[in-house]
Amino acid sequence: MIRTKAALIPYIFAMAAILGGWLWHAGDQVAGFGRVGTSGVADIGGPFSLIDQDGAARTNADFRGRYMLIYFGYSNCPDVCPISLGVIADAVERLGPKAARIAPIFITVDPTRDTPKILKQYLAVFSPKLIGLTGSDKAIRRVTREYHVYVAKHPTQGGNYSVDHSNIIYLMGPDGRFIANYDDSLGPDGLAAALRKYL
Repeated sequence: MIRTKAALIPYIFAMAAILGGWLWHAGDQVAGFGRVGTSGVADIGGPFSLIDQDGAARTNADFRGRYMLIYFGYSNCPDVCPISLGVIADAVERLGPKAARIAPIFITVDPTRDTPKILKQYLAVFSPKLIGLTGSDKAIRRVTREYHVYVAKHPTQGGNYSVDHSNIIYLMGPDGRFIANYDDSLGPDGLAAALRKYL
């Protein structure tokens, strides 16, 4: 979860965006908030065309047949991103051979600084299985809209900037549809247990 009072407001907005984007029939159960979806359809996710940490073009279609575990953040993030990426990397390791069915994906919200080279160096710290994606500002704006991700730049001293963003881990099915969302408070064991239900 987001751990500072200042960052709590963006998280609330992000969660409101997710809840507002969901469409379900009366009586259906909602995935990702302690209940499992039935016939409800979550309006989260969509097509993307980005560049991975090796400089190769990647689209959502490349991951069909696998579950996408998607997290949005940036390499200069001082707190929540390293924690969440650590949880994701450790959880995937705990899955053993079943991890092959998961594509753990990190999509930057800071494409200006997060070039493929930077992403490759950054993600190598956590796991070689992580797939980093960046792209043009337009492409990143599109994918963050599709996933209802809150993103806001804030200038800092020395002409630099920080980026507030929602701290949510998305699980998308082999067909590309939204299944559930998690946060790092689950820890690696909790996240791995949640993922095993679908593998």
